[in-house]
Amino acid sequence: MKLIPLPAFQDNYLWVLHDGRRALVVDPGDAQPVREFLARSGLQLDAILVTHHHADHVGGVDALRQETGAAVFGPAHEPVPRPFSPLSGGDTVHVLGMRFQVIDVPGHTAGHIAYFTAQVPQDAGEPAADGGPLLFCGDTLFSGGCGRLFEGTPAQMLASLDALAALPADTRVCCAHEYTLSNLRFARAVEPGNQALLAYQQHCEQVRAGGQPTLPAILGEERRINPFLRTRLPAVAQAAQAYNGADAGDDVAVFAAIRQWKNEFR
Repeated sequence: MKLIPLPAFQDNYLWVLHDGRRALVVDPGDAQPVREFLARSGLQLDAILVTHHHADHVGGVDALRQETGAAVFGPAHEPVPRPFSPLSGGDTVHVLGMRFQVIDVPGHTAGHIAYFTAQVPQDAGEPAADGGPLLFCGDTLFSGGCGRLFEGTPAQMLASLDALAALPADTRVCCAHEYTLSNLRFARAVEPGNQALLAYQQHCEQVRAGGQPTLPAILGEERRINPFLRTRLPAVAQAAQAYNGADAGDDVAVFAAIRQWKNEFR
């Protein structure tokens, strides 16, 4: 098994998982990079997993379905190109001999879902180290950040991030955008004294300077460096309070303040 992030648009990754013969793709906003990779690698596309309805995640679904006959799975309560198998939290999907658990993660969009598997294929993980469960989380959790709240509330997004943060520490976080360096610059503004964050930022700068993706991230690392997974810690709550007077004892107010700060951060 191989895990491949295919670059698309300005900063998207379309995730492909394959066993050398058959493949699945997550959030194919553009069919062409997927089409070219399948042809180059001699792969048959069996399944398409969709996390939410935004165009940069579903734009290539129809073409790939028509060309390959791939089964499409997506959030039950979002306008994914039909036909598709609708999914909600607690459902499971079986593809490529793997069992994916569906997790409801509203916030970025109202019906956003994520896919998690604890079944680790042998030799999965390019460019990350081999091993560890997989999480395809769309635009909910980023390395060092989280998605904007276009349709959901701060309370919903905080609960969604809590659900993802509770997954195993060695989970590989396959998010859909290369936002890491900009996210880490903001994270340093929130927690300037976080030495783990400083070390991770330096590592990611070296990775990007070498032309490589910073993803997948590792969930245990994200718990140490991502301010949106750390809003209950005193340093982050105090930073939120200093930013806009948020009640440091109100988890949702702290999260909302940090998210608004990120929206305005330059």
